[in-house]
Amino acid sequence: MAFCGSHRTGKTSLIAALGDLVPGYEVIDEPYRLLEESGHELSDPPAVEDFEQQLRTSLELVATAPTDALLDRCPLDFVGYLQAIDNEWEIDDWLDDIGNAMSRLDLIVVVAIETPDRIAVAAHEDKRLRRRVDELLLRLVLDDPFGLGPATLEVSGSVDERARQVMHAIATRR
Repeated sequence: MAFCGSHRTGKTSLIAALGDLVPGYEVIDEPYRLLEESGHELSDPPAVEDFEQQLRTSLELVATAPTDALLDRCPLDFVGYLQAIDNEWEIDDWLDDIGNAMSRLDLIVVVAIETPDRIAVAAHEDKRLRRRVDELLLRLVLDDPFGLGPATLEVSGSVDERARQVMHAIATRR
């Protein structure tokens, strides 16, 4: 299961809450943090190459994740960021790899920006980019224009409410 959404929507907080509720699941950190921890330097602001590296890492994480895993981000997150920062960026060269990865996921949990916003966004954050990525991800994941097909669940509310929604989805899928 992967959690998808723009930055500062509460994905990591939701995963932490679920990690306590489903102790048999492995929590897998997002590619950005894993790359940083391994010494990879990402530019600020991130460039196309940075998001492509995160996409490659995401593809690897999905490919090697156990069945019962909570992945912070899925490959489509990075497609959203890439399309948001470069309207010329083409998914075509990546589509087969993304399709293979997405077929391994049983559920994509979408954590969208809510109104009012549940997460404080620092003044230095690019709020337009955040909103653009949110819009693109909702289209990419929920509308599934590429026919990638994993089940989706859009959650809302407090962390506890979101966790209950995911727990219900887990229970009904087994």
